[in-house]
Parts: sequence; structure tokens; C-alpha cells
Amino acid sequence: MQYKTFGRRSGLRVSEVALGTGNFGTGWGHGAERDEARSMFDGYLAAGGNFIDTADGYQGGQAEVMLADFIAPERARLVVASKFSLGAAGDASVATTGNSRKTMMQSVEASLKRLGTDYLDVLWVHFPDAHTPMEEILRGLDDLVRSGKILYAGLSNFPAWRVARADAIAGLRGWAPLIGLQMEYSLAERSAEREALPMLDALGLGGALWSPLGGGLLTGKYRNNEEGRLQGLNGFLTRTEKSARERNTVDAVLAVAAELDAPATQVAIAWLLQRGAAAQTTLVPILGPRSRAQLDGTLGALTLKLTPEQYARLDAASAIALGAPYEVNAQTAPRIAGGAPELLQPARLPVA
Repeated sequence: MQYKTFGRRSGLRVSEVALGTGNFGTGWGHGAERDEARSMFDGYLAAGGNFIDTADGYQGGQAEVMLADFIAPERARLVVASKFSLGAAGDASVATTGNSRKTMMQSVEASLKRLGTDYLDVLWVHFPDAHTPMEEILRGLDDLVRSGKILYAGLSNFPAWRVARADAIAGLRGWAPLIGLQMEYSLAERSAEREALPMLDALGLGGALWSPLGGGLLTGKYRNNEEGRLQGLNGFLTRTEKSARERNTVDAVLAVAAELDAPATQVAIAWLLQRGAAAQTTLVPILGPRSRAQLDGTLGALTLKLTPEQYARLDAASAIALGAPYEVNAQTAPRIAGGAPELLQPARLPVA
């Protein structure tokens, strides 16, 4: 396991893959019992991992409760990140959901209690709520940093324009800076390449990538009618082969897997790791296994190397149309550069 500084806005060092704990518990009727969750946690740490991703609502709060015992002996060496916005199961109301200062403070206190810790390394604002002003969110995060209850803050599933605006506001007000964005990104879902990834590169924010296997699509298992998130969570946050692009992507992943004699899961994660290596900031896939066997199989991606031709083939099969204005800009950029190739490189803002 290698380690990276999470973006250029912090000195926080994290492992190259994070352990997602959405399957720690059975509160959703689909997940892992305590012993299996413990085995996954131990296996991840044994492989050198230190970045644990959870949320107040995962499995109705069971994930955080399980993690309390798991992280206690290792707390100082771990980077523990949690999220709020949706509330925990059973208490969803106007008082416990959304991103208001009231909800933020209540949610953090509840997560700290469930996790048995007095601070979070990272707090993510899980989803936009369409109501809370960004200034209120940022001031709340700043107060939590100043109090020591969280060390770093970031946004999750926010559009790039809101992240960029929030970053500017925090800088102008002297509030705690955002260090990253958590977002969906994989061979199955590459919309982030339009706005989010260029923004992360330019601003020096880190990226935590959820659903790196496209909700199980990239494993190819749904072609064999094998069970997974598609069945267990009734299709929630899953993807299917609904177009030629999805079919071509799965075909390419399975073909490369056969060439390398490796599982499709490893090929999909290896593409992300190599994509991250070429980025101007840190991209960390969040693994979300449901069993120790799944975790062990996925961790093999850390040593799997795609050839340039294999990487390019996967890239081409899964490519999306960037649309306007990006495609026309790409055509006009050489003319604007006036024959100076260096002017075609994207601008990176300096980080103090």
C-alpha cells in the first residue's frame, strides 16, 4: 500500500485506497454481520490501509457503532471520515436532516458518540440540501475545526461550481479550507471529467471516489445473474448495461481481465489508480466490500499493472461525450494558443 497527501490543500496522508463501510451492518437488510465486518477491517489494516470512510446513516448507524470497537486500539494511526446530511435511520425529520448548522452540530455529536472518539479526521457534507446557504455550511465547518471536533472538512456530491464557490468564500473569510470532494467516479460513470476533475486539479483539492465498481456493473457478475447491490438494495445507486457504452465498457474490462488472468474488479480499480497517478491532485478510490473475500480480491489491484494499450482500450470503451462548451473549446484551443503548445496546459492555482 502506498500513501499520498490528500490534495495540495492539506498535509493529510492517506493510503491509496480507502475502506468504505456502507456494508458494515445489516440495518438495510443487506450487508455484513459484525464478525465479517471485523475481518474486512483487519484485512484492510494488514494491507497497510489507514483511510476509513463511513457516514451517520450507513446501515442506520450500525456502521459507526461497529467501527467504535474496531478503531479504538488504532485511532491515532487511522484517518476516520464520516458524513452527514441524510440523518440516521428512524430519526429522519426536518430537525435531523439537511445541512443547517443545527443539523451539522447534532449529527457530528451523534457520530462521535457512536464512534467512541472525540474527533473526526474528515467530515464530509454528504449531499446538497437545496436550502442551506453555503456561508452557513462553511461557518459551521470552521467552528467544528476550531473546536477540534473535526480536523478537515470537505463536500460530497456537490456540483463543481458550488465547490469552487465554497472554496473561494472560505479563503476570503479566513475560514477552514475545504480539502476535497467525494464523488462517484469509475469506468462506468465518468461525468466528473466534465467539471469536477478539472476543478480538483486546478484548486488542489483531493478526490475520494465512491462506487469505483459502478455498483457491481464492472465486475460482470450481473451478466451471470449473480447477487449484489442490484438485488440487495433493490437497485439503489446501481448501474446496468442500458446502452452500448455500458456494454462496451464491461466487454473491455472482461477482455483485459482475461488477458491478465485477473478478476474484473482488479482491472476496474487498477484503471482508477493509474488515472489518479496521472492527475494533478490525489484521487482515492473507496472500496466497499461486503465480505473479506471481496476485499482480498479487490486489493490485488494495488499490484496489477495495465499496459498502455490496455489502459487506452478501457479509456476508449468507456469514454463519454464532454459536450458543450468543452468539445468546441478543444477545437479552438490550438488556434488561441498561437502555436505555443505550453499554453494548452490547464492552469493550476497556487496554494499558499
